[in-house]
Amino acid sequence: MKRRIVVTLVFVLAIGLCAGLIWFNFFKERMIKDFFANMKPPAQVVTSAKVEARTWNPGISAIGTARAANGVELAFEIAGIVKEIKFKANQTVEKGAVLVQLDDTVERADLQDVQANVKTAESNFDRAKTLSSRGFGTEANFDQASALMAAARSRLARLQATIEQKALKAPFSGTIGIPRIDVGQYLQPGTVIASFQDLNSMKVDFTVPEQVAAEIKLGQEVRVGVSETDLPFTGKVTGKDPRVDPKTRLVSVQAVVENNKDAAILPGQFLHVEAVLPPQLNVITIPQTAVIASLYGDYVFTIDEEEKAGEKALVTKQVFVKTGRRRGGSIEIISGITPGQLVVASGQNKLQAGSTVKINNSVDVTKFDATKLANGQ
Repeated sequence: MKRRIVVTLVFVLAIGLCAGLIWFNFFKERMIKDFFANMKPPAQVVTSAKVEARTWNPGISAIGTARAANGVELAFEIAGIVKEIKFKANQTVEKGAVLVQLDDTVERADLQDVQANVKTAESNFDRAKTLSSRGFGTEANFDQASALMAAARSRLARLQATIEQKALKAPFSGTIGIPRIDVGQYLQPGTVIASFQDLNSMKVDFTVPEQVAAEIKLGQEVRVGVSETDLPFTGKVTGKDPRVDPKTRLVSVQAVVENNKDAAILPGQFLHVEAVLPPQLNVITIPQTAVIASLYGDYVFTIDEEEKAGEKALVTKQVFVKTGRRRGGSIEIISGITPGQLVVASGQNKLQAGSTVKINNSVDVTKFDATKLANGQ
């Protein structure tokens, strides 16, 4: 009897334990489902920007090359041996200053002889002229004396020109570069002595697409710099080719830019150029970092305050937009959003439509790399 009771109790306990385990599993699954169903995803931290209608300062961007308004590679047009180098590298010299002197000893020795011949020829001419005027000399003698005087003067002028050519002078005021010759060196005509540049003003050559060539006018303001976002130098358009290059479909333009005292722009330097166009009013703009490109088009995340799970929260909405021109860190919005709306400027990689966000604008997104900001870095 007792044995039967014990067996019965064990059987009942086993059944109860199995039932408890089955109930616990059902209870656990239901609690997990309820937890995930009611769990609120954490608000993502993003930066925001307000859609604005402001004055847009358009421009035509291009890449240019600088060259001095006056710049040459100095060379002699006559052969000779270098006697003296009268300049140092990067020295500023005035127009007409002698830079290099070739040996002209022989020419100066011949100069005295030629000058004496000129004086003799001039005296003979004066006597022939006097005799001819008094009727004592023949016309042939007078013509001969005149021809000899002209020949003597020609030889003198030629010799003086040769002496002048052996003194290389600055053709204009400017800065001379590194000397490429040595004293005692024999130079052939055309041997480059040094680079000579006037750095006070620069010519900037650049090209623009044929579609916008009509917007380039003589006297139009241009801004120039070594960085696309920093264009500290200003100048004016001085020339535009009257034809389109059929190979590149580009039009060549030239501007003159005043260089500063530090000669920050050097001949041959790569430059960013922007031709300034008249300003436009009420252009809708947002930071470039706010726009996301996709296969279906460009879109932004707008931020609106909504009631979610019984509480007010900032919720995002995906809105497709049509974009226009870009300038600096801003982009023109043609359609899709209106002034006054709030858009996500960075941190979009964490978002989807309906995401809850928290705004932190302690960092100005327009001053940093767009790629990093779009990734929330």
